[in-house]
Amino acid sequence: MKSIVLKGHNDGYEISLKDSAAFTDILQELKQLFAELSVKQTFNQQKAVSFEITTGKRLLQPEQRKKIETLVSAYPQFSIYKFSAEVILTTQAQEMLLKRSLHLEGSIIRNGQVKELTGDILFIGAVHQGGMLRTTGSIFLLGNCEGILQAGYPNDSAAVIVGDFHQAQQIRISDAVAIIAQEKQQITAETAAYVNDLHVLDYTQREQVKQIRPKLFARMGGL
Repeated sequence: MKSIVLKGHNDGYEISLKDSAAFTDILQELKQLFAELSVKQTFNQQKAVSFEITTGKRLLQPEQRKKIETLVSAYPQFSIYKFSAEVILTTQAQEMLLKRSLHLEGSIIRNGQVKELTGDILFIGAVHQGGMLRTTGSIFLLGNCEGILQAGYPNDSAAVIVGDFHQAQQIRISDAVAIIAQEKQQITAETAAYVNDLHVLDYTQREQVKQIRPKLFARMGGL
């Protein structure tokens, strides 16, 4: 077979699709391969078999994946447990870059507004009472906040909030929430918020964040 390569593993098979081959040729060879494997499996009385389909530098379109899945579905004893490729979609690459970078944001977020962002944010704008700044990463606050800050949305408890947030209504990290009016004695302009090992929102001094979250600073280039 010129368009596909079959490799056997202890827990199933890996089928590599050559990225230079025409997809019609790949389908034809897959059809032949599954038929041959089905005969061998019946003869040897083997149990169910799962396949990993690897596509190299080719990204399969949804309809192409569907055609391969349809071929496999003709054999009840066969299943596909994973498609994998050496490349990713442009949108996925952009999302990864967003998560690895520190982004400057200067919006004014008014009462009733929710500003949703991706990644770690250096915020130099203003959040009015009743407004919310929400991001998937950490928040480094240089601006003014009288509303709500939410970092690590929806479930990244490793995020932090750093800066002068003593006038905020609430801060949230992942699903942990603190009402700032009840925490004023602990909060100064040098305070940083994080989720501790008990999954409780806790506070430390700004200079301690690098020790508590070393991976965050490594991701941002050691800032």
